[in-house]
Amino acid sequence: MKLTDISRQLATALATVGVSGLVLVGCNNSSAPEANKEPVTEGATETTTETAATGDIDPEHSKIVIGTTEGDFADMVRNQVKGSLEAQGYEVELVTFTDYVRPNIALADGDLDINIFQHKPYLDTFKKENNLDLVEVFQVPTAPLGIYTGKKTSLDDAYKGMSVSAPNDPSNFARALVMMDDLGWIKLKDNIDPLTASKTDIADNSKYDIKIVELEAAQLPRARDEVDFAIINGNYATDAGIKLTDALFQEPSFAYVNWSAIKTADKDKKWVKDVTNAYNSDAFKKYAHETFPGYKYPKIWGENNASAPATTAPTTDSAPAAEAAAQ
Repeated sequence: MKLTDISRQLATALATVGVSGLVLVGCNNSSAPEANKEPVTEGATETTTETAATGDIDPEHSKIVIGTTEGDFADMVRNQVKGSLEAQGYEVELVTFTDYVRPNIALADGDLDINIFQHKPYLDTFKKENNLDLVEVFQVPTAPLGIYTGKKTSLDDAYKGMSVSAPNDPSNFARALVMMDDLGWIKLKDNIDPLTASKTDIADNSKYDIKIVELEAAQLPRARDEVDFAIINGNYATDAGIKLTDALFQEPSFAYVNWSAIKTADKDKKWVKDVTNAYNSDAFKKYAHETFPGYKYPKIWGENNASAPATTAPTTDSAPAAEAAAQ
């Protein structure tokens, strides 16, 4: 798959992911190639996060430029991370983008120190296609793919011949198939790549004889009353006013939880550790839980991220290879 095709799918599919995209990569669905630099705060801002003593910063890197897509990832910086790092003694500048290509190019070119908008499958594809020396660092809360009510209001209402809508771009459609396999609605072939699953990988659909209705991701919330169940990307659910906590089921895999990325040469720098700590602090976790209910939280937090009612579906990750590479 060409990078231009991936970028087009991402712009259609997401926002993550936070970026985060393959869907998924960010929360803003515009593809306009613009970036917005927000001014550095003069002096440390007041914050409730636990931080090291002011001045305990990387002496060789006192200003940190963070790039994100507009939306929840930018809000995380504005409302929590920026104040935490400034209280520690850093200067922090936030740069927001409206596309999913330039954040990685800007990072590789040195215009950013770190970016936060994409999941690992997208990052891996992008840096391979563009020969960029980038590496993921830590995960961030991300709006997950979920199954929502349509004509039916409970997973117990599943019946033979039911209709289920799903995003029609290849990456998100693969995720939808994996979710239905997790639920036991369909059976996928053994040893397939869950990141590229397609209809030809369905081994058995006889249990429910599901009619899969493929739609543009943005149309899924509006078409809920035309199907029995709807599989909707998290960003489009929230954009439509649907609470993520109303999902009947959320994908258990962490493969699509969005990551931060830096230049590989910076991976052992103190400032990177400080940014990582800010995103994994107790204060940030509290903020994330209060502000982003129903999101998929970083695996390292060791939490049950599925806010939806418990189901009998297995909770084993559906993309072990991707996750193993990410951890």
